[in-house]
Amino acid sequence: MTCPLLEYRRDGEDQTFETARAYCTAAETFVEPMRADICNDRYDLHHAEDCEIYESHASEASK
Repeated sequence: MTCPLLEYRRDGEDQTFETARAYCTAAETFVEPMRADICNDRYDLHHAEDCEIYESHASEASK
């Protein structure tokens, strides 16, 4: 399962890309490909267990 906070966008505030890039809606920023691997649960990683951004967002949402 992919992180529900991950989107792929072609443009941001000041930038436009030819190819859609990983964007974290919790951090409100584009993320590096290695971070996107965690978001997409690749390589035995899981976003709910291995991503501090997701963990922080989940704990804030539960308050």
